[in-house]
Amino acid sequence: MTHEKQLAEEFKIKEEYAANIIALLDEGNTIPFIARYRKEKHGTLDDQTIRAISERLEYLRNLDKRRDEVYHLIDDLGQMNEEINTALQNAKMLTEIEDIYRPYKPKRKTRASVAKEKGLDGLAEAIFAQKPLDVQPAAQQYINEEKGVLTAEEAIQGAMDIIAENVSDNAEIRKRLKNIIRLNAVVRTKAADPEQDSVYTAYYDYSEPVKSMAGHRILAVDRGEREGFLKVSIDIDAAKCLTIIDRLMLTAQNECAELVKAACEDAYSRLIFPSVEREIRSELTEAADEQAIKLFALNLRQLLMQPPVKGHTVIGLDPGYRTGCKLAVVDATGRVLDTAVIYPTHSPAQIAKSKQTLKNMIQKHHAEIIAIGNGTASKETELFTVECIGEIKEKVSYMVVSEAGASVYSASKLAAAEMPDLDLTLRSAVSIARRLQDPLAELVKIEPKAIGVGQYQHDMPQKQLSEALDGVVEDCVNSVGADLNTASPALLSRVAGVSAAVSKNIVAYREENGAFTSRAELKKVSKLGPKTFEQCAGFLRVPESAEPLDHTGVHPESYDAARQLLRLCGYTEADITGNGVGELRQKVETIGTVKAAEHIGTGVPTMMDIIAELTKPGRDPRDELPPPLLRTDVLDIKDLKPGMVLKGTVRNVIDFGAFIDIGVHQDGLVHISQISDKRIRHPSDVLSVGDIVTVSILSVDTAKNRISLTIKGVPKEQA
Repeated sequence: MTHEKQLAEEFKIKEEYAANIIALLDEGNTIPFIARYRKEKHGTLDDQTIRAISERLEYLRNLDKRRDEVYHLIDDLGQMNEEINTALQNAKMLTEIEDIYRPYKPKRKTRASVAKEKGLDGLAEAIFAQKPLDVQPAAQQYINEEKGVLTAEEAIQGAMDIIAENVSDNAEIRKRLKNIIRLNAVVRTKAADPEQDSVYTAYYDYSEPVKSMAGHRILAVDRGEREGFLKVSIDIDAAKCLTIIDRLMLTAQNECAELVKAACEDAYSRLIFPSVEREIRSELTEAADEQAIKLFALNLRQLLMQPPVKGHTVIGLDPGYRTGCKLAVVDATGRVLDTAVIYPTHSPAQIAKSKQTLKNMIQKHHAEIIAIGNGTASKETELFTVECIGEIKEKVSYMVVSEAGASVYSASKLAAAEMPDLDLTLRSAVSIARRLQDPLAELVKIEPKAIGVGQYQHDMPQKQLSEALDGVVEDCVNSVGADLNTASPALLSRVAGVSAAVSKNIVAYREENGAFTSRAELKKVSKLGPKTFEQCAGFLRVPESAEPLDHTGVHPESYDAARQLLRLCGYTEADITGNGVGELRQKVETIGTVKAAEHIGTGVPTMMDIIAELTKPGRDPRDELPPPLLRTDVLDIKDLKPGMVLKGTVRNVIDFGAFIDIGVHQDGLVHISQISDKRIRHPSDVLSVGDIVTVSILSVDTAKNRISLTIKGVPKEQA
């Protein structure tokens, strides 16, 4: 089956679209560019689907490469035949190919290889044939003191070792046993030391079927095993597995068959099961890793796409005890206006002084919102802030913001280049303020896996995790677009086709020549060639340009088509400045969508995108989402009572539920069973990071700082 046909079947798309996507990728086009500006080629698939197709294509190509390698390795040994070739061609997974290659793979010294060196292959073949044979006399012929075979029993044992290894290397046996284990085995965990307390006590005597064990539990027991608290095994009825082996290996009922049966039992217990157990454990972990990475990516996408808080001066507070709370004021564009260090957790005199400093900052800079980092001393800083804003006439609200990765960013070369005159501790406060103003623009400066909206992210295969998260960041940046004249190098480097080096060259050009006055001017940037321009131009906005289309997401290659469309509907380019041409869609529908697309020389999907951009020039898809929940007061966990109804913000979605910020320093947990009256497969089916939800308190454990919440049956209007 060709890759085009296989991808078409797996992703339920036309084979023509699969072929086009492969060609576009092979030509060096980026996924955001393909998704946005080549819709006619793939039937308007989104960037996530195209990325999944790209990853699957890479797997299939690696599979073909390994298939070819194994074919030649076996062929070079003179062992290739039609049966092996057919098995290789039919293999759908890398593990299947490795199982086929196993008998021919160079091995370290084994009991079987030692027996072969002693010349016992012939005896093994004779016994395995299971024809009538007087084994003892036959074995006598293989006694050889020079080779170390001193008795007939030793010869027979060596022959059985060879048979056991051959049975173990049988690809069909391994395939069938893996299937049986996947369907019937259980994962069993025991305490390494039952007397030792740990976070893994729930797994000190635990078992669950392999086929149904949830990913987060697999990752938990894996970590418990690595940390030495758990012993983990896979249990299966050995008799069921041996029956399968016997059916495949035994062909008679005689003395030789009995020896082969014994060799099969040895192969299973000594060679096959330990190996297959490792493989199944590895499969479970890989599947759990993949699921956790997908969840992390989903949460990251939702976090990055949170609506920006535009047009406000914001004060960022980076809480701390001993070294104080760092304070930074940034204007609506993110420019730093002022900084200070206050001590809201120290003496009464220091608290009074800190209040006065914060009040002065609010009044001096007309700040309307305060962003508080959620790290050490966050609760105390939040209480201090609420007291402070309650004592002034100005209307000020606040929001607790995740500060994950802020310290890493503040010590980075990028932060030093952006804020060379600020101490790194003050840079964190600036970052916290900017995260509220524009989460995407600020969070792209931080390594995605440091943002912390997943589970067990430090246990993941880091290369795979980084690739997945980098893809999410790229997709988010390109779906929003970037202002060519204000975007940071970090943001520019995430634009389709723009490398880190080219992003620095763009900024260098900007600093040397002033603001870009058109998209076309990008072509003057060093090392930004025609291909890079093609990939990135549509995602970069130039508000300073005299060309109105430069303010939109219309690609330069479609400018002529856009102008023709405007003329067709009785507009000019000047009409799209400001609020856009609001009735354009209705006029196109009157003319006829297909007819209009043919007139301007594009496909219907491209024309519809042009209409969307001309109708709302410079539109930000994040603006269509509910704004973040700002607060003016604070609750203590001791204030919470069962049945209390509150509004909260979803901070993290995990396999078994979601954590909700309800205005208490400790996030509450909504277990998956408390999310919906309907049965759901996963919390992400219903909840997303950043969602504003109405919840009811189920229970509060102040000693353990645990809050249990429910969404089921809670009327939204109550909160």
